[in-house]
Amino acid sequence: MKGGFSLSMNVNPRVLILTASYGNGHLQASKALQQQFLRQGVDQVKIVNLMQEGHPFINLITTSLINKSTKSSRIGLDYYGWSYYLTRETKRTALFQRSMTYLGKKKLRELIHHERPDVVVNTFPFGASPEVCSSMGITNFTVLTDYALHASWLHPNVDKYYVATEELKQQIIFKGFSKDRIEVSGIPLRQEFANERNSNAKSQKKKIILIMASDSGVTSYLEEMLNGLAVLDNCQLVVVCGRNERLKGKLEDEFAAFPGITILGFVDNVHEWMSQATCIVTKAGGLTLTEAIVLRLPIFIYRPYAGQEKENALYLSSRGMASISTNMKEFISKITYLINHPSLHEEIKERMRTLQRSQAAVHIVNDMMLSMNNSNNKPVSLSL
Repeated sequence: MKGGFSLSMNVNPRVLILTASYGNGHLQASKALQQQFLRQGVDQVKIVNLMQEGHPFINLITTSLINKSTKSSRIGLDYYGWSYYLTRETKRTALFQRSMTYLGKKKLRELIHHERPDVVVNTFPFGASPEVCSSMGITNFTVLTDYALHASWLHPNVDKYYVATEELKQQIIFKGFSKDRIEVSGIPLRQEFANERNSNAKSQKKKIILIMASDSGVTSYLEEMLNGLAVLDNCQLVVVCGRNERLKGKLEDEFAAFPGITILGFVDNVHEWMSQATCIVTKAGGLTLTEAIVLRLPIFIYRPYAGQEKENALYLSSRGMASISTNMKEFISKITYLINHPSLHEEIKERMRTLQRSQAAVHIVNDMMLSMNNSNNKPVSLSL
């Protein structure tokens, strides 16, 4: 090249992924990205729960507050939901968000000096990250893990956004961001889901209704739900309690005489259960919903929590991919209708095809590598 030459990108960059444990989805998305980076030969990838490591006491308090809010929301005291909608359009009014930004800056600078990353990826909206990265000349990417936009995700110093839908891209553009900085990629999932296919168990004798019950909030209505669904003909109810051993033991005792109900604890092959199911009953977290969409598994949501989960549910409901119920009679009726009308099942699966991005992690990592290459491969003029 006349007058200069190109500097090639570090083929094995150091990648720092920042996440949080407010719900399991942020961490699962981080692990999916780490998994994909490793598959592509990038082996210097570290996931850090910034609040947990930097401010464990505050992390414990905030996590407890959020957990208590989801429980109290069942009786109308939903301060997390109130906060979400109060700050949805402008994060500057959010004391919590400002506090997280302030508290995160010092720890993040220490972390960056120690890890020396070439790129920082956010799967949780830390306002400190784009500010600190910009001041230190480090590329910063943000991966949204929901189907609804909240102002806390937006920051002028984010180099590029990765979002689930075209609607989200347009909403961010409307907020003043360049379209070139927003990529519609889907939400990253672990490779097990990318490789899995939903057979809908055509060879099975019974249709499986998969019920995700790891969330503590389901205990107030789960027994009523199981009793209502247990009368369905030719159906097997599979309840996944996760690490809630107390709930698992209680259900095992109560439904021991019901051969049509299977109670499970923590499972590491949930993708296999989902691939065999006819439908799934779940809370409306972005990752679980994405897993169901990739496997084209009809979704039923009972009384979603206010905030991003309700907005996720409303979006997918508007697209004809999820069903929302506010009372048990309505819920049982909707599932019964799906079980008895295979044509509706096929319609929902076809609608899900439009959002089915099973290779989101591959797409995101490839695009990040390309973006890093472009930013590091700019011509540099030398004086000879």
